[in-house]
Amino acid sequence: MSHPLTRVLTLLELLQSNARLTGMELAERLDTDVRTVRRYTAHLRDLGIPVEAERGRYGGYRLARGYRMPPLVLTNDEALAVVLGLLAAERLGMGTAAPASAGALAKIERVLPHALREPLAAMRETLSFTANAVIGQAPGTGVLLALAQASRARTTVGISHRSWRQEHTERDIDPYGVVFHTGRWYVVGHDHLRDSLRTFRIDRITSVTSRADGFTAPDGFDPVAHLTSTLAQGPYRWQVEVTIHGPLDEVARRMPRSAVTLTARPSGVLLHTRAERLDGMAHMLASLEWPFTIHHPDELRQALKDLAARLTAAAQRKPEEPPQ
Repeated sequence: MSHPLTRVLTLLELLQSNARLTGMELAERLDTDVRTVRRYTAHLRDLGIPVEAERGRYGGYRLARGYRMPPLVLTNDEALAVVLGLLAAERLGMGTAAPASAGALAKIERVLPHALREPLAAMRETLSFTANAVIGQAPGTGVLLALAQASRARTTVGISHRSWRQEHTERDIDPYGVVFHTGRWYVVGHDHLRDSLRTFRIDRITSVTSRADGFTAPDGFDPVAHLTSTLAQGPYRWQVEVTIHGPLDEVARRMPRSAVTLTARPSGVLLHTRAERLDGMAHMLASLEWPFTIHHPDELRQALKDLAARLTAAAQRKPEEPPQ
């Protein structure tokens, strides 16, 4: 925020978002000094924006009561950040039940000046992503926000939940955290009905009702770690255990952490996961630059032998020979 105009606009945004801020608080947020803050407030008054200053120990700056800003005031950097955020959210499958991203983009583009609207439209139309788009299961906005608020306030909520079998239940939960993962939203917390730690997909929650009871989350509980560990133990056919003889940090960068559990061992890294098909697991292991030892299942050894046979045949095949 080196440009003075940017700082003045940021000061205006801070005053609009807070009932009162001291000169020192504003100086810290703007990365400047109190004297410069006074000069910026004078600039705002010159523009007709009623900034009031209160003296004394508990004094500070605020906008005059009843004053309302125009609908949208964004710098170029701020507008770009908003547009990129909306595009990325849509790409990642983070949308809610309503077409909120498209509506927000349309509103932003409509109120921006032409000089800024055209470059941002060009960005929206030409931006590409290396990752494939994720088709997510969109939750209701009200449900998602209610769970987030309850998690922050540590308040028990009642939920109406629909299982994958289409079975409906009413239950109370203590929401420890909300997690977005690979196109879906989840809430992790204590389920009073089952008296256990559970994970629920939020798109299967139809309503949320606040309760009067509060709760305390377990010390050091990590909703993300719990969710990824739970999903790694999903209902797949094969339970796989392999030691990869390499350094933990480098192995971790090559593994889909949402689907595996990695544990450091003296001989390397112990991998636990589950798989529906062993040929895919064989391909993944073969792509690593470290040796590995299969503990189970034994069927994975045969899948690797089959892969090795196909690779050997491909390596020996002459250009004029058709594949068998």
